[in-house]
Amino acid sequence: MKTQPGPRLTRRGRLALIASAVVVVATAVLVPLLLTAGPPAGEGRTVSLLVPEGRRATQVYASVDKVLDVAPGTTAKAATATRLELPDAARHNPEGYLFPATYPVETRTTPAGLLGYMVDTARERFGADHIAAGARRNGVTVYQTVTIASIVQAEADTAADMARVARVVHNRLAKDMPLQMDSTLNYALNRSTLDTTHSDTQTPGPYNTYENRGLPPTPIGNPGEEAMNAAINPTRGDWLYFVTVAPGDTRFTADYAEHQSNVREFNANRSAATD
Repeated sequence: MKTQPGPRLTRRGRLALIASAVVVVATAVLVPLLLTAGPPAGEGRTVSLLVPEGRRATQVYASVDKVLDVAPGTTAKAATATRLELPDAARHNPEGYLFPATYPVETRTTPAGLLGYMVDTARERFGADHIAAGARRNGVTVYQTVTIASIVQAEADTAADMARVARVVHNRLAKDMPLQMDSTLNYALNRSTLDTTHSDTQTPGPYNTYENRGLPPTPIGNPGEEAMNAAINPTRGDWLYFVTVAPGDTRFTADYAEHQSNVREFNANRSAATD
């Protein structure tokens, strides 16, 4: 669906799929300390690196650079130079497979080693039998399921909404409807914003899900287990639209006119809050 030209207040008012990004405390995993070769470098203090659900690869790289006190861009280069154990469909791009968790970091931890453990953790979690079975049940691959989960992670207003957002994604894919996700545009434009203009929806490229049908070519962030479970177990429903009219009040519908009414209510709430 196309909107009228002009600026938008927030993606929650879009006449397509709307909700704000969710950042929650990541699941803690125990990861062995990652050591370089050579003798111990003295006592060294162990710290923790938190990778929240939904964080993009570029954001993870920057966090690793900071916690390891290395030059900006070091971890991004390591991601390219290191042979990470990724699925073939990823084409050496770790986006979606830098598993959200709390990782211990020791003095001799390396960017390549830390990325490797994130990817190994994702492969273990996403490689579980129930994930593969859920992907088959929904007629998609595991990699596509990770992509769907990354969209769910970015679009769901609350954890409780995730399975319904996933259902909207699956319903639109089944009907060969463009997903029309602002979150994929934000990814393409390397930003995080609630404001999307009509010109944004005409941005060229494979992550523009207004212009292109189907899923984007890669995940748009690194989803957690809740989003993955929602992607393989979407709630039953015929919904094609949703809008969060107020915090904690997301309306799902298959009726476009009803959706427009919900959007008007959202806009009224937004205007009142702004005033």
